[in-house]
Amino acid sequence: MSRRESARAHRAVRDREAAATTAGVRGPRWTRFHRKALAKVPLPLRGLRSRLVVAFVLVTMAGALSTGAVTFREARRGVLQQSQDTVIRQFRAGVNDLAVNTPLQPDQSDLEVAVNHVLRANQSQGWRVLATYGNLRASAPSADFDKITPELRRSVATKRAAVFQRVDDNGRPWLVVGMPVTYTDGEGTESRLSGLVMYLVVPQDTEQAYVQAMVSAIEHATLVALGLAVVLALLAASGVLRPVRALRGATRLMAEGHLDVRLTVNGSDELADLSQSFNHTAAELERSVAELRRMEAQARRFVADVSHELRTPLAAMSAVTDVLDENALRLDRETGEALRLISEGTSRLSVLVNDLMEISRFDAGAAELNLDEIDLADFAQHTLAARGWQGRVETHLPPPGVLRARVDPRRLDVVLANLVGNALRHGEPPVRLAMSAREGPPGAAWAVIEVTDNGPGIAEEAMPHIFERFYKANSTRARSASSGLGLAITAENVHLHGGRVSAANLPWGGAAFTVELPLHRDSAPDVRPADDDAGAGAR
Repeated sequence: MSRRESARAHRAVRDREAAATTAGVRGPRWTRFHRKALAKVPLPLRGLRSRLVVAFVLVTMAGALSTGAVTFREARRGVLQQSQDTVIRQFRAGVNDLAVNTPLQPDQSDLEVAVNHVLRANQSQGWRVLATYGNLRASAPSADFDKITPELRRSVATKRAAVFQRVDDNGRPWLVVGMPVTYTDGEGTESRLSGLVMYLVVPQDTEQAYVQAMVSAIEHATLVALGLAVVLALLAASGVLRPVRALRGATRLMAEGHLDVRLTVNGSDELADLSQSFNHTAAELERSVAELRRMEAQARRFVADVSHELRTPLAAMSAVTDVLDENALRLDRETGEALRLISEGTSRLSVLVNDLMEISRFDAGAAELNLDEIDLADFAQHTLAARGWQGRVETHLPPPGVLRARVDPRRLDVVLANLVGNALRHGEPPVRLAMSAREGPPGAAWAVIEVTDNGPGIAEEAMPHIFERFYKANSTRARSASSGLGLAITAENVHLHGGRVSAANLPWGGAAFTVELPLHRDSAPDVRPADDDAGAGAR
């Protein structure tokens, strides 16, 4: 490679880097500018059809106006130039005819004869002729020659050729011509000014009418062009929007879960390439989703099968550990400690297997509700008593018979046990359980169950994942007794009842879990003001 080619290559690389840098710097700015500009556009004009029509109209207007302006300028100049040349040629011919018979020092009568001679040759053209020689003046058909400017008079006095000027008087155009009469001496070598000057003032109404006709023609042509532009824009927009609408409809169907939707590809333009790319993307997405669903179904079957297969040996192990626990006091210390670890591990494994089987029922859609109308406050007391938590949990419950609802008692027991147990394990006392009723929209009422504690609360980064399966908010509890399924099962049971569950941190410290279960209007209780102690617990 020569030195010149090397330098050229280096410049090309440098130019590409500069262009990339400029694009990287200006791109976001231009994007923000376009977004701001688009935000100022009225909503009806933001559609693709409206923008195409506006673009066509603007381009057509620009083309029509520029073409019309150029055409008007050239045509106007041609009309005026032709008229001017004709008038000057006729005027010069008339002046040349009279110059032969006019003396070198004409008097007043000679000037009048010269004026009349020029007018007789051009009677029908509306000419006004003025002849001057020194202080002498002769004019016809009138003496109104105020359109002859001082600049034109000075120019005629110093030049030997015809001088003309266009004058506009109240919107009416006039052509003013000044022509000095010259003579040659006997030798005929040089022309000299005789002092006689002929002026011509002629209206250009006919030329003005031609110009106005051209303007009117250009305006009509522009209107026709705009009409054609709108029609062409609508046709082009229909051709462009048809595949775009099809793509929008297919995208909505895909968002609704119809992954088998495909577009019909017509032609070989960019829109056809876009439709083909969409079809390819949809096919790949359908294949990926089908594979994910197949793997998910396999994983669910695996969990269900493993859980089911573990139940029988776990039942036998639990029976054996129960028998051994009864004789633990008669065993030596090391054997008793080993037996305790085996018993705890078996119990933990049994809980995990039961939780996995419950989750598999939810995934398979086999979970059902066995509804029964119960007193929620009385049921909560039984749940706490069955687990020996009555002395460890503060309760703020309505009186018996006030808050009744149709729920699945077994699943509600799981919800209460998981929430209270979670607060006892990971929070700090006092742990509070509160129940109340809340009126919703017309025809709706909710039973509100709230479990709070005075612990450190839930970390902000863990809050969005608190009800996910196998999620543990505290990483130090990775080997704890908790399986990470309790809150997930709680959420599934609440949703199965058509309710809502949420978690939050209290302003003064601690976590709060709130469950809302729907009540029928006819079974909704009268919401009575609670006492101060109950109100404090509900917070």
